Amino acid sequence: MISSRFINSLLAFVCLVYFLPASALAGGDDWKPIDPADLALKTPVVEKDADAEAIFWEVMVDDNPEGDLIFTHYIRIKIFTDRGRESQSKIDIPFGEISGNNIKISNIAARTIKADGSIVELKKDDIFERTIVKTSGVKVKAKSFAMPAVEPGAIIEYRWKEIRVHTDANYVRLEMQRDIPVQRVKYYLKPFPFEGMSMRSLTLHGNNSPFTKEKNGFSSTMMTNVPALHTETRMPPEDQVQTWMLVYYTRENKIVPEKYWNDWGKRVYEAHKPNIKVNDEVRQAATEAVGDATTPEQKLQRLYDYVRAKIKNINDDASGLTAEERAKAKVNKSPSDTLKRGQGTGLDRDMLFGALATATGLDAHIVELPDRSDFFFDPGIASAYFMRTHSIAVRIGEEWRFFDPSNAYIPLGMLPWWKEGERGLILDSKEPIWIHTPTSPPEKSRVKRTAKVKLLEDGTVEGDVQLEFTGHLAVERKAETDSQSPAEREKNLTDEVKSRMSTAELSNVRIENSSDPVKPFICAYHVRVPGYAQKTGKRLFLQPGLFEHGAGPLFSASERKYPVYFHYAWSEEDEVIIELPEGYALDNADAPATFSGGPVSAYKPGIAVTKDGKTLIYKRNFFFGGGGTILFPPQGYPQLKNYFDMLHKEDNHTITLKQGVATSGSN
Repeated sequence: MISSRFINSLLAFVCLVYFLPASALAGGDDWKPIDPADLALKTPVVEKDADAEAIFWEVMVDDNPEGDLIFTHYIRIKIFTDRGRESQSKIDIPFGEISGNNIKISNIAARTIKADGSIVELKKDDIFERTIVKTSGVKVKAKSFAMPAVEPGAIIEYRWKEIRVHTDANYVRLEMQRDIPVQRVKYYLKPFPFEGMSMRSLTLHGNNSPFTKEKNGFSSTMMTNVPALHTETRMPPEDQVQTWMLVYYTRENKIVPEKYWNDWGKRVYEAHKPNIKVNDEVRQAATEAVGDATTPEQKLQRLYDYVRAKIKNINDDASGLTAEERAKAKVNKSPSDTLKRGQGTGLDRDMLFGALATATGLDAHIVELPDRSDFFFDPGIASAYFMRTHSIAVRIGEEWRFFDPSNAYIPLGMLPWWKEGERGLILDSKEPIWIHTPTSPPEKSRVKRTAKVKLLEDGTVEGDVQLEFTGHLAVERKAETDSQSPAEREKNLTDEVKSRMSTAELSNVRIENSSDPVKPFICAYHVRVPGYAQKTGKRLFLQPGLFEHGAGPLFSASERKYPVYFHYAWSEEDEVIIELPEGYALDNADAPATFSGGPVSAYKPGIAVTKDGKTLIYKRNFFFGGGGTILFPPQGYPQLKNYFDMLHKEDNHTITLKQGVATSGSN
């Protein structure tokens, strides 16, 4: 089948990019000479309080004959302080599946030039692979190494090749910002002289940086004195806030967004026609799948389940297919091919679902969508590059409903979170339509946590715990664990609990439904936590909120530059039943305060004691993101921080138990 990315490139007449010889630019096998003035530099140039600063960052990109796009990076950094030494000594270069690209890393070289001019080279054996967690919470693999002999006053420099596998040179992103200030960032390229086509660039979140002609037909673009990109908790995706450039090719001199999208929607509709074609095999499969279903809702549910049960996704590591089987998979050219082979890409599964829905008489269309985990789309930007994904839209009456059977774990009626709350274009031969995809309400993504524990006289708590995740919360857990071994799952869960309660001891760990497309994700365990309650004389000070114990505040910074961004709305439902130690009774058992953020959020805790006074029951309900409110401007940060600080304070509410006090319980 034809991918959206391929269509985008085809419509723009993919052009090649060639680059200067390695001898002319940074990125070859030789290091550039060190300027004595840089080695003697005592203070930063771009930001006066910077702990480290890049003197230059130069990048070459090579669209090689094998179909890979190669970025050759060379960066030189001046270290000013111990904090700069600490932050810049450890280097992580991400690779793997990132923003739709399959990235490989090679040719890493690095060295440190000390203040006295002596040089210490990085040893190849000191480069290793590890998993890192980005600010967005996404886990990625990285080539990692520690720069040798770094000290304030030194210069460090390193270079590497970033290979974007099977990626063409149209719609190339040029990043301009780093986590430290940059005195000069420069890219070199040579546009391909295709008749009638011209290279264009679009600068996002920064001043336009035009291309300058170099010798021999080459062009370069440069920015100077680029400030650092400072990461913040729960910030929007980096491409939504950092300065970067998109390079692309077009025949048009002036682009009118409304006309551009209308024409594009029609062309892509025609290109996708074979992918959603209905024939006799598809009609027969649709009849088999819907059975005795009569309503549109019943039919869609059965078709959704049918596609996910019958068609293995060759893009999914948890499909049950071996790497060799996935590599040998044939390209499906129609929905009937997907049916016959019983496997296909995620796109194949979506297109088959659309064809089956059409075969049952439903009005199904392909909807092209942006990816808000990457960038917040604006239709005023006329570039198909930003329409990076798709789903199936079905019109029932006057309402559009959206489906994504390509995703193994998304429940019917939801989309992956990065496709929800977005502007999408429904493809059509006559009149493509802009729509808004809905956001799932908090109750769709819920974690239900229950614990039944016994509190001992020495402050130890021990008992059984179960956590049940649904919606987006379950999808994330399943995607993270479906390819892990049982031992890995148990270790990760244990580490998660111990990160809050360091003395916790877990046993009888059980994780269920890690690869089930429908059932909630469940993890259960027996836990023992010595010293959970603090004992002072005849009193025990107890935090009944077991699941919040040890968690820090969500926001710690007093000020903020970027908006606060939650991926999706969610809710939490806790019940903790605590058997009190013999001879102890409540001395002070006031409940945490209830408060609300209107339709966006509410917090409702409660404490009760059984009539015999022997058991404490703590309940907590919390939701956030009601009405699709998940993005908050920087000027609203003080109020948002205060709200979550209140939540943290009440979650850490402590009650007092006293030995020898007469009990007087209640229901």
